[in-house]
Amino acid sequence: MPSLPHILVIVGPTASGKTSLALEISRHIPSEIISADSRQVYKHLDIGTAKPTKSEMAEVAHHCIDIREPDQTFNAGDFQVLGRKLISEILGREKLPIVCGGTGLYVQAVIDGFFEQPEFSGTIRAEFETRMEREGKESLHRELMKIDPASAKTMDATKYRRVIRALEVFYETGIPISQFHANHKKDELYNATWVGLNWERPALYKRINDRVDQMISNGFVDEVQRLQSMGYDDRFQSLQTVGYKEAFQFLRNEISHDRMIELMKQNTRRFAKRQMTWFRKESRIKWFDVHSGDKLNDISRLIIKKFKS
Repeated sequence: MPSLPHILVIVGPTASGKTSLALEISRHIPSEIISADSRQVYKHLDIGTAKPTKSEMAEVAHHCIDIREPDQTFNAGDFQVLGRKLISEILGREKLPIVCGGTGLYVQAVIDGFFEQPEFSGTIRAEFETRMEREGKESLHRELMKIDPASAKTMDATKYRRVIRALEVFYETGIPISQFHANHKKDELYNATWVGLNWERPALYKRINDRVDQMISNGFVDEVQRLQSMGYDDRFQSLQTVGYKEAFQFLRNEISHDRMIELMKQNTRRFAKRQMTWFRKESRIKWFDVHSGDKLNDISRLIIKKFKS
């Protein structure tokens, strides 16, 4: 049996230095970077998603950035198909594919694939969507916690489509969606080296707070105003995300500028915590404790040595 092709996977919470690490590695090993970020795929969402700069993207090829308009859909299934195609093409160019990002479901999709999801009539899904309008997203999440706590603990109540899908699977089949996942046989397409960046919580939270302040200084509110002038707002799935939600609230005069910044920091910290909860379940990740940018350089040297040997 031929050996599986090598790829590198870099994961971790927001603001942990994933992009910086991937760029440093690419300076020493011929590589191309595949962004596993569910919001960087959208055009015009630049500052709020911390996309690589133009100079960084000129330095090394980046993929899965700016490939959809904000009113278009893109999900983990789409990423699986596109990501695997890109990996094959990068390998064909005799370069190292680096899958880099914080959207755990996207990384899982491209590396392991998905279980075969059953198809239903949509009747039960429609009922839950009606209930959500009447009772709210939290109510559906509480119900999922009762019938499938393993899945509920991995889902943010605001990501109601995933919650409704999990409820639909259970009420149509009697089997929790977490059990479908557990029974899924992972695809074995790649020899993947998984690297995770782990910061002590106070240090990570400071980086998050500093990033939000920098976003504001860089003109984030102007970016959101431009989106609004183009007809986009937080009704679209692409903009139902941390940062943009709070900015639209501010632009509608629902909250003050100071409150917007406070909520952006608070909700980004919560988002980072959820990301770590997801990644902690992945036993293949080799975690590196990070304390500073110097430590990131040390980590990059270890990885470069591994792939060059």
